[in-house]
Amino acid sequence: MGKTTADFKAARVVIVTGMSGAGKSSALNFLEDAGFEAIDNLPVSLLGRLLWREGGGEISNSVAVGLDIRTRDFHADAFPREFAPLRAAEDIDVSVVFLDCDSAVLGQRFTQTRRKHPLAADRPVMDGIQQERELMATVREAADLVIDTTELTLADLRTVLERRFTPGAGHELTVSVVSFAYGRGLPREADLVFDVRFLENPHYVDGLRPGTGLDQDVADYIAKDPAFPKFFGTLVELLDGLMPRYDEEGKSYLTIAFGCTGGRHRSVFSAERLVDHLRDQGRRVFVRHRELGTPANADWS
Repeated sequence: MGKTTADFKAARVVIVTGMSGAGKSSALNFLEDAGFEAIDNLPVSLLGRLLWREGGGEISNSVAVGLDIRTRDFHADAFPREFAPLRAAEDIDVSVVFLDCDSAVLGQRFTQTRRKHPLAADRPVMDGIQQERELMATVREAADLVIDTTELTLADLRTVLERRFTPGAGHELTVSVVSFAYGRGLPREADLVFDVRFLENPHYVDGLRPGTGLDQDVADYIAKDPAFPKFFGTLVELLDGLMPRYDEEGKSYLTIAFGCTGGRHRSVFSAERLVDHLRDQGRRVFVRHRELGTPANADWS
């Protein structure tokens, strides 16, 4: 397109796309709360007019644009090519966020809200979801950040977006530490997973069973396990060596998960200990205890 940085109205552009029902509209709302000018379903042919100065008018320094299969002249298979000029522009911070979700959960969301899937007006919703997943595969591969909302609440999604896109977040490595129960499956977003089921289980101690790894008596019990100090020492030595390499690579988001049987005691305690260690090092860290939260039956639009 032959554009330079001076031709741009916006210095930061976030393209929000993904599967219908995975939370695109909610994500745009959260970004708008964070200071972005949010525009949903803008025809692709008008995107250039919005972002280049020759289009006239004033615009926020940060823009979030929602695009998906409903958007006029949006061609998923041509996405990488059509957006290459925007990515190539110097000093413009462009991010593509793809919101994904398990197909079965998407089906439940459409059923619960009684909304029609855009590709399933006259056929089963799962057919539309499968067709959309195939169409959007190229876009997903081109995304800078894929957020799987299968096990997230809307509050979790807001937190993920705030970590990445609020002022001051920049490209600093943001670490999320998650605790979970193996019986409910691995967290989809996890980069590193550690199994702490080898530790003594407070579940079998009557006075400790009702508590969680956040309680001091439970924490003391797990910390006294002779296996814990060696495990934790080895863990932090590993991560202290990996983190600088992630920084050099330019990685901006890392999720570390701890799993145990019930996701309430050992995994929670281990996650909290790691969070303390990373924060002592000055790291930007967030923690989520999956099994201690209550999933929200919200409208994932």
